[in-house]
Amino acid sequence: MRKYEVIIIVKPMEEEATNAVIAKFEALIANQGGTVDSTDRWGKKRLAYEIKDCQEGFYCLMNVTAEPAVLAEADRVMKITDELLKHMIVRVEE
Repeated sequence: MRKYEVIIIVKPMEEEATNAVIAKFEALIANQGGTVDSTDRWGKKRLAYEIKDCQEGFYCLMNVTAEPAVLAEADRVMKITDELLKHMIVRVEE
């Protein structure tokens, strides 16, 4: 098991819809055998440049412990999720 940081930027939506997107990825990681150690919701921030016609985005950082295959699947799903503007998965050195 390795430690990762997963940061996602969700399109500006209602709070319930944003929470649903974040919960979807927490559940995806948990169902694949990983654990979400913590979720830090940074809130809505103005973007440095426009992405997919959006000026703002909701930032969320998740600290995850999982096998590489779990994050590969999460990355695949994040790429096809329309509600996400950007995402990044980084392995944390121990």
